[in-house]
Amino acid sequence: MKVDPVRSRTMRAVKSKNTSPELVVRKLIHAMGYRFRLHRKDLPGSPDLVFPGRKLALFVNGCFWHGHGCLRGARIPKSNTEYWIKKIERNRVRDKETLIALQKLGWRVHVIWECEIKDRDRLKENIQALMD
Repeated sequence: MKVDPVRSRTMRAVKSKNTSPELVVRKLIHAMGYRFRLHRKDLPGSPDLVFPGRKLALFVNGCFWHGHGCLRGARIPKSNTEYWIKKIERNRVRDKETLIALQKLGWRVHVIWECEIKDRDRLKENIQALMD
C-alpha cells in the first residue's frame, strides 16, 4: 500500500481527547455550574467527562469516526473505502462494548454527538435532564 505523506500528516493531527466538540461541551457544562473529572483511565473507554457523584459518564463523539446516523456520520470516503468501513465498524463495536462494561459497573452512560452541539439550547436542556 502506497503511503501518502499529506494524508499521514493529516491523520496524525486528529486528536482523541480535548477535541473542539469536547471543549465546547466542557465549557457549557462548567458554565451550568457542574463539575466533572476528565478522561478517567480507571473506567472502561476513559469517558470524556465523568460525574462520579452521579455515576454518569459522558462521551463526546465525532459523527464520522463513530458512525453516527447523521449526514456527516453516514459519509464514506471515496478513497480507501474498505479500510474506512472496517475502521468505523470497529469503533462502533468498541463503543458498544464500553457502554456495556460501564453499565455493568453501575454507571449511566450518555453520548453527545458532534452534530448535536450546533443547537446549544437543546444541548443544554439535554444535559440538564441528565443531571436531574
